[in-house]
Amino acid sequence: MRRSLFSLLTLGAAIGAGLGLSAPAEAQNYPTRQPHILVGYPAGGSTDILARLFGNYLSEKLGQQFIVENRPGAGNNIATEAVVKAAPDGYTILLVNPANAVNTSLYKKLNFNFLKDIDPVGGFIRVPNVMEVNPDVPAKTVKEFIDYAKANPDKVNVASSGNGTSIHLSGELFKMMTGIKMNHIPYRGSAPMMTDLIGGRIQFAFDGIATTHGYVRSNTVRLLGVSTGKRSPVLPDGPTIAESAVPGFEASVWFALFAPAGTPKAVIDLLNSKVNVALSQAEVKENFLRVGNEPVGGGADVLAAKVQAELEKWKPIVREKNIRIDQ
Repeated sequence: MRRSLFSLLTLGAAIGAGLGLSAPAEAQNYPTRQPHILVGYPAGGSTDILARLFGNYLSEKLGQQFIVENRPGAGNNIATEAVVKAAPDGYTILLVNPANAVNTSLYKKLNFNFLKDIDPVGGFIRVPNVMEVNPDVPAKTVKEFIDYAKANPDKVNVASSGNGTSIHLSGELFKMMTGIKMNHIPYRGSAPMMTDLIGGRIQFAFDGIATTHGYVRSNTVRLLGVSTGKRSPVLPDGPTIAESAVPGFEASVWFALFAPAGTPKAVIDLLNSKVNVALSQAEVKENFLRVGNEPVGGGADVLAAKVQAELEKWKPIVREKNIRIDQ
């Protein structure tokens, strides 16, 4: 993911050219000072890079520098709480990812209610996770892997980049929808997970498409399917898991902007319009898709419905599997 999003920094001119949409009259004075985009992860990661990418475009078109502020920790909760407690004036906004939806049921205690205390602004991109196996696994399709795992209950190790991550939850969703039994092996990040998958110490994993597609093309790992509802242009020969053997399966990574609850609608509409105009540019869409990132856009109501659906999807899985992270 990191490498692919760095390549998107070359899109500044293309996106900037399309961000000239006029604002509602009541929002024309915004911003009069520097807004802050909070990121719940260290600098250099995918969430941070995306925040800086769009922050630069918003800075150019709205006449004030949008400062990206990294507040890592607690799976994005520290940054989220800071935004929730900020003044609802559009000067403190948050870059959200699936962790925010999962955290509502993953953590026993949160000092905020994600649905009530923060308002959606606009979605950026959706990114598929990829289902992959070590080449020694005797399965070349999703259906064959399901049959293999059912014939070897609790003998297949499924890895993740960490407990409670989207990659972990993708695996748990797959297990729940197929009825197979596998041992979950959490790692401290994607890199050591992939090292052990390639080395055969684990047999199966989900991972982000940017990390994976190079390994797939070199036949270092075997692609079985992608987690989104439609095929990825990065791996066009890779079927979706849903079309292969598990109808309805979907477990993508997504990124979006949110603001404190009560932020003026005019400000939210202004920011939303800038994001959507950027994402509508042909060159922008082409370059996002080239690295596996699907532009989503849409109104704040579309994003609100997406988040609600994500909460409803992951909550029963977290509860049934008793996945917890104590604060």
